Amino acid sequence: MAAAKGRTNGFVIGITAAVVVVLIALVGVVVFLNNKATDTGAAPKGSIINSDTGAVTVGKGTDKVALFVDFQCPICKQFEDSYGGQLQTLAKDGKITLEYHPIAILDRYSAGTNYSSRAAAASYCVAESNSDKFLDYLNILFKNQPEENSPGLTDAQLTDYATQVGADKAASCIKAGTYFKYPTAQATAHKIQGTPTIEVNDKRLDLQNNSDIAKLNAILTKNGVQVGQ
Repeated sequence: MAAAKGRTNGFVIGITAAVVVVLIALVGVVVFLNNKATDTGAAPKGSIINSDTGAVTVGKGTDKVALFVDFQCPICKQFEDSYGGQLQTLAKDGKITLEYHPIAILDRYSAGTNYSSRAAAASYCVAESNSDKFLDYLNILFKNQPEENSPGLTDAQLTDYATQVGADKAASCIKAGTYFKYPTAQATAHKIQGTPTIEVNDKRLDLQNNSDIAKLNAILTKNGVQVGQ
């Protein structure tokens, strides 16, 4: 637990500067996303998917934590390393409702391959066809996150990781790029300007404000998880 506490403290201390850098880098992306907002593409369906909001939901607890993530985003990986395991455990235990919104705002950092859109689309394929494997797939994609400004993982690799976690039914959907347009449209619909974007009980947090980070920590503490202050 001491190691986990240290990781949480490090995330809180380091996130302010990192988020500022990402927000600056994404100023030009907002205009690009607005131009694509009218074409939402096919919407995924499934027992854990809200096709209107893009939420993939695990758990049925009173408190809700919603995470908007881009699989290309290094700060999202930092957040998952610090908080992901704890939040996912609480969701599986029914203590919180955890929503993941796979979105795409960093396609331009994947050397022309649109990795953010492809990876998010692949995660929706898994959520739709193998819902019990969604978290495993999300975790393996962040574990194997490619460097920014690299081509990212190929569709074959995305499919292979789905197979590794037992989501074999998602293969044809990933190969077809069925939900390729949906993650970008959802980023625009939710007015996402940087990732991770986090909401606690429908209130969007300011990740540059330690008091807002404390609201997330309070959810964990309330459910018996020790975190840094």
